[in-house]
Amino acid sequence: MYSFIAIMWALILAGGGILVVLVSQISISGYGEQMDFLIASVIKAVIAIVLVVLWIIVLTKLKNKIFQKQIRS
Repeated sequence: MYSFIAIMWALILAGGGILVVLVSQISISGYGEQMDFLIASVIKAVIAIVLVVLWIIVLTKLKNKIFQKQIRS
């Protein structure tokens, strides 16, 4: 159970780090100032949503694995 909580926090911190360090640096140019901002925002939002979905999938699989081991013991 404690491993699940530790991995959950590690994923939260890693995801936050990825978003702050890598995704925030994304910028688009060449489509006009307003369109550049809109396109960059859409790309950042899609990346953030994909990361959240991946984190949920990883945590769900991990939770199932941990609780199956506890049920068997």
